[in-house]
Amino acid sequence: MKPWIAFWNILLKDMRTYYLKPPNISWGLIFPLAWTGMFFIKSGSGLDSLMALLPGVVAISILFGTTSMLAVTVTFEKKNRSFERLLLAPIPFELLMLAKTGGAILFGVANAFVPVIMAAFLADLSTVAWRVFVPAVVMIAVASTFQGLFIAVAVSEVFEAQTFSNFFRFPMIFLCGLFFPIAKLPIFLKPLSYVFPLTYGADILHGAVHGGHAMPFALDLVLLAAFCVLLFVASLWNIKRRWIM
Repeated sequence: MKPWIAFWNILLKDMRTYYLKPPNISWGLIFPLAWTGMFFIKSGSGLDSLMALLPGVVAISILFGTTSMLAVTVTFEKKNRSFERLLLAPIPFELLMLAKTGGAILFGVANAFVPVIMAAFLADLSTVAWRVFVPAVVMIAVASTFQGLFIAVAVSEVFEAQTFSNFFRFPMIFLCGLFFPIAKLPIFLKPLSYVFPLTYGADILHGAVHGGHAMPFALDLVLLAAFCVLLFVASLWNIKRRWIM
């Protein structure tokens, strides 16, 4: 069997088994949309603030969608020992894990464009720099997926993965510049903001939507890519140490 055939079949199996299930849709999509909707209503600024809020809701839709998905697929299969059967697939271990995470990346990208479609009915999106926006969405989905993988391999139960993820997800909402500029944070919190990969993704999205970015796009993308590589390598090392050896 060719490696790409095994890769494709593993990806399709996950899509049929896990994706678009009610818990993943509710936690990965409806929750961030509802949360941001409440923030939008509370602000009382009307449709004028829609473009300012759009990068934030796109980012958290990706974040919750990808991490929720990995908490189910990876942790559940490890608990039921079906992951061990996947190790027999005639493909490199790195390609196997890319197949396991590829569906979550696609799910995150799809999540990102749901609020974009909704916003298209309420605001003029012709000024959005799509050539920057789309790569940013993909990179955020990859980084968030690998972050979810890193968390999922550290626990043994699905509820533990979801709970552990919240220790990262909720601080990121407030510290990554999604809705509150990092410049306005207390000085002792600013260094913590730059530890999260979502900070750099949010900076790109803000720049693409309304021009409010603090760093060059190239630097943001390079740092996002570095986080992706670091998280993926760390996850593979943890899987080999905890699950295989």
